Amino acid sequence: MTIYLDHNATTPLDQQVLAAMMPYLRLHHGNSSSVHRAGRVARSAIDQARIQVAALVNVSPAQVVFTSGGTEANNLALQGMRRLARGRTLAISAIEHASVLQTARSLQADGVNVRSIDVDAQGRVVAESLQAGVRTDTALVSVMMANNETGTVQDMVLVAEQARQMGAILHTDAVQVAGKVAIDFAATGAQLMSLSAHKLNGPKGVGALIIDRAVEIEPLLRGGGQEAGLRSGTENVAGIVGFGAAAELAAAGLKFGYESSLRVLRDRLESGLATLPGVTVFGRYAERLPNTVLFGVAGYDGEALVLALNEAGIAVSSGSACDSHSGRAPSHVLLAMGVDEEMARSAIRVSLGRGNTTQDVEQLIAVLAQQTSGFLSRSLGSWA
Repeated sequence: MTIYLDHNATTPLDQQVLAAMMPYLRLHHGNSSSVHRAGRVARSAIDQARIQVAALVNVSPAQVVFTSGGTEANNLALQGMRRLARGRTLAISAIEHASVLQTARSLQADGVNVRSIDVDAQGRVVAESLQAGVRTDTALVSVMMANNETGTVQDMVLVAEQARQMGAILHTDAVQVAGKVAIDFAATGAQLMSLSAHKLNGPKGVGALIIDRAVEIEPLLRGGGQEAGLRSGTENVAGIVGFGAAAELAAAGLKFGYESSLRVLRDRLESGLATLPGVTVFGRYAERLPNTVLFGVAGYDGEALVLALNEAGIAVSSGSACDSHSGRAPSHVLLAMGVDEEMARSAIRVSLGRGNTTQDVEQLIAVLAQQTSGFLSRSLGSWA
């Protein structure tokens, strides 16, 4: 049986979530835009899910726009500002998810200037770069709440204050945060926030963009006018129901100490890693998500170690799952943090989640110790 330690890539579908979805996969097949009873059943289910997702981040249900996932939510946030941003500037941190970085590049062809905000060696936004990048000509700022690779949490109060002073709208990708740490949308200072169901034990293929009532954005998809006209297309009722159920379970888990239980496991993992030669934990001295550890092992290839761990029945990753098809280029996140290319290529990400135990962590440490046992002898040999 595989020890699954890749929850930042995706999480297992909770059985209670599946149970909530099943009636809308098999029995209630109505189109939520239809006025007959079957349609009203579907509409009621979506309305309930909207309430559940809204509660997770403390907003009004009307502020929740369902999408096909975090990538679409990020695209909607940035491209929805196209008209406002044309001839002006979009400021984004250097460590954003590919769905933000690539969307920003596409906007450049439409007359939007793009400025990059630097991060320090721990992956935190540099205040001076933030001030230089977010100016009076800035229409939109996009800074992720926590990084999907390192887990580094940003100072959203700092970012929001700079955006507010310059009259810019702030978007934050909170995909990796929701369900692990409590979120209050208003407290972040953001006007746009992206979420994804499959990062909190919900189904794949559904997410949401949270939108401040004062912000007007343009839709990516036009047609039937679903989701208040911001996301046309027949809704994925079962998926949305699953997102709602997962959001409710996540909120309950946070009330009962889920965050602290993750932190205990993460700290045990880092204590074990400290006993292994050549290991560096990236972003160790920053505030991080309670479940995420990104580390490198000097002299080793991260992907090779991931494959070796897989053979031992342990599932981890060598970085963002969304970048796994882009070849062996080192992580842009680590390069932005000033990590050299060789060390960046050694990176392994462990992301903990529901069901993980101390025994899982101990097994990982033991297998890593076996896999890296030759490091010390090679290092000593180099001094001979």
